[in-house]
This record gives sequence, C-alpha cells and structure tokens, in this order.
Amino acid sequence: MKSDTFNHADIYDVIIVGAGISGINIAHHLKTKLPDLTYAILEGRNSIGGTWDFFRYPGLRSDTDLFTFGYSWNLWTEKRIIADGDSIKRYLWTTAEKDGIDKHIRLQHHVHSANWISRNQLWDVITQTPSGTVSFHARFVVLGTGYYDYKEPLPAVIPGLDQKFKGAIVHPQFWPEDLDYTGKDIVIIGSGATAITLLPSLARRAGHVTMLQRSPAYIIPEDNSTGQSLVYKMLPVAWSSKLWRLFFMWRTLLLFHFCRIFPRWARSQLLKGVANQLPPDVPMNPHFEPTYRPWDQRPCFTPNADFFEPMRQGKAAVVTGRIQTVTESAIILDSGEHLTADIIVTATGIKLSLGGHIKFNIDGTHVDLADRYAWNAALLQNIPNMAFVIGYVNASWTLGAEVTAHRICRLLKHMQNRGYTVAIPRMPVNLRVRPSMLWNLDATYAKEAARSMPICGDSGPWVGRTNYFRDLWSAQHGDISKHVEFLTEEDQ
Repeated sequence: MKSDTFNHADIYDVIIVGAGISGINIAHHLKTKLPDLTYAILEGRNSIGGTWDFFRYPGLRSDTDLFTFGYSWNLWTEKRIIADGDSIKRYLWTTAEKDGIDKHIRLQHHVHSANWISRNQLWDVITQTPSGTVSFHARFVVLGTGYYDYKEPLPAVIPGLDQKFKGAIVHPQFWPEDLDYTGKDIVIIGSGATAITLLPSLARRAGHVTMLQRSPAYIIPEDNSTGQSLVYKMLPVAWSSKLWRLFFMWRTLLLFHFCRIFPRWARSQLLKGVANQLPPDVPMNPHFEPTYRPWDQRPCFTPNADFFEPMRQGKAAVVTGRIQTVTESAIILDSGEHLTADIIVTATGIKLSLGGHIKFNIDGTHVDLADRYAWNAALLQNIPNMAFVIGYVNASWTLGAEVTAHRICRLLKHMQNRGYTVAIPRMPVNLRVRPSMLWNLDATYAKEAARSMPICGDSGPWVGRTNYFRDLWSAQHGDISKHVEFLTEEDQ
C-alpha cells in the first residue's frame, strides 16, 4: 500500500519541460499516438519558442535548413532554406495553436526541482511561478530543455577584457536591447555560426566590424531561395515541401559522410567555394583555411553568401591571431597588431548543459545527469521514467527530436500494453563499454561539455546517434526493452 495519496486530477501521465522545438514535438506525438494519456508542458519563460525566444542578438537565424528543422507533421512551407529567429518563433506558435498544443502549455512555470518518489512511482515536479511555488506530479517526465546553459555562456579567458576595456562588452546570449552600435567599431571574438551570423547584420549599421578568430572554420555559401525551383511550379506546396525536406535530409547526410571519407577532396571544394566570394585583397591563408578536417567541427552556412558582402564593401574584415591583452580601447594581438574597438562581442561559444539547472533527486538523494550513460540517446542510466531530447551534430536538431519522440511513445505504449508503470535503463554488470562524448565533435564547447553532459558507449543501446534514417528505423521497429528494467504498480 502506498503511503502517500494524490488526487488523480493532480497527476499527469507525462510532464514535458520546455515549450521549444523539442517540447512541442513530443506533445504532438503523444496526442496522436497515445491520445488517452494526459500531459502538460511547463515553460519557465513567458513565451514559447525556447532558443528562438531567448536569443535576441542581431541577425539571429537557423544554422541548418528549415525544411528539416521544421516538423514532419507540419512542414515548413516558406520558399527559403535558412530563416530568421522571428520567423521560426512564429512558425512554432502557429504550429502549437494549430495542433491544440498551446492549451497544454503552462508559461512562467520554471521547474526548480524534480524528485522521484519510488513508493508512489511518481515524479514530484516543483515549479517557481510569479505567484509562488506550484507542485505537479507525473508518471513520466521528458526534458525538452535544450542543450545549453541559459544562465551562463562558455567562459572565455581574455587578458585585460574585464579589467581594462572601457567600451561595451557583449555576449550574444545576453544581447542588450538598448545597445546602439551605429557608427561604432566592433570586434567579434569567435569564428562559429554566431559570429558568422553577427558580422553581416552588425555591418549594416556599424562603422566597421572585425571578426577576430584564433583559427578559421569551414564556411559554406548557401543559395537561400527555393522559390524558382521547378518543384514548386509542378507540384502543390505541400508536396514541394516534402520533397525539399527529403532532399536536405539526404544532402546533409551525404555531405557529412563524403567529408569523412574523402576529407582532402571535400576540403578543396569547400575552400574553392569561399575563394570565389572573397575580395582580391583578402588572402585565403590564414583566414579561411581550417587546420582540421571537414566535419570534425560543424561547418557554418552563410545564406546568399551574406558573410562576404560587407568584406567586399570594405565594412568588415577577418583577422586571425591570438590575443595578448585588451587595453581601454583596443585588442592587442601576439603579432603586435592593434584592433580598435568601441564594442567587443564575445561570441566564444555556449556552455552545454542538460536539464536547465533542475535539481534532480531519487527518493531524496541527488542525482547528476552528467555522470550517466544515455540509453539510445533518450533515457538515462538508472533514472526511472525520465527521457531527454537531444539533436544531431551532423543534421538538424528536429530530426533528433523526431527519433526521440518515436522511441518514447513506443516505450510508453509498451509499458501500457503490459501493465508496466516504471522503466529504468540498466547497464548489465558484465557489459564493458568504452565511454564517448554524446556529441563527437572536435570543438571547444563540445569538449567542455564532457563534464556537464551524459555519455555514450560503444555497444548495444548505449551507442550514440549519427544516422537519422537508421536511428528512425530503430526507434520505430527496434528492440524497445533491451537493457531496461520494468516494474509494475506492485513493485516498490
């Protein structure tokens, strides 16, 4: 007999944390595949959208195509491949309203802690709201909290920056709405997708923009319009969007494997694409010739080659070097070069984190998600009735969310059909696995994440995900119970 009693109306079958890409997707699959289950989405912010509501820096846009970044069940129909943040947020809002998911979202419910109570086989989820603390109970919890730390960016040690610099210091994660950069000299420190997005956007109003990088990244110019395609002229928009989605799925997968199998040839083609965009006075070396192989880190896309346009106009430049120190008004490099700056933007990366600073406990004992192996990149070792959503590094985030949604729904249906109430991933004691990173990238933020993200193995359901088509088949048809301990209501 369970010692605690709860009103049935206070208990949800599933609580989803986060109303972004992942949370909305999970909700759709639950309502279509398991319509008898009750669910709620708890969102800490006052709007849905997750990343696309949080980030506000100029030029915010997707770093993958929107046809695969959009949902398979509500296709992206705009005739452009990469879109701005406001358009993505608008797409998420209309999707949630169209599907009736918005009625299940509790905004301004920031999840503070989650405690699994074994005797009740329930999660006690504590939220902070404007009116005080509110508690929810759930049989299953899904973390759609994304992959980065909302509170703190990846720290960058830059000598003299905080102590000496008199201008504005801005991190893209916390962009001030009132920042006026008209006519200012701006230095962006970084060479990733954020820096490459910021440069053309800031250059429209700034006096001059310099992107200062320690080492270059691969940049891929992308024609951003599909509007002139024969596909649209021959087929309805819905069919056209499906075909474009399939095209970009295969294109990204083939590009990834092509770069891995033929790195030299792939490198030459990628560098040729950049060389064709540069003004005559800008050399390829050292600014645009990465020292690593293609796809050891994610390449950066520039729609309609907009990254290079302000360089051709003389309004922007790329400088490669290491920082010696920062003075009151300039950055001094090891080479002796001085970069004058009114504003320094530290686009040095995001700090990866799973779970949005939620304090997790099992029967009152704290558990750290980062020291757990990930079961099928969806559940966590020895943690009952909890899943998380993670995307791909070699494809769009949403494809990973799709795979996870199918697997979670199959698991819940399996439990429902057999009378199970608890599912706990267990690694057999005799199984020896070699640990590997959840995201196998040679990037600083990915390496730093080794201390804050779950890990994968090299065998069985503990292997990480790299291929959407194979992973989707496994999620829909593969073994759903391997290395999982199931309990019934009578087990405690």
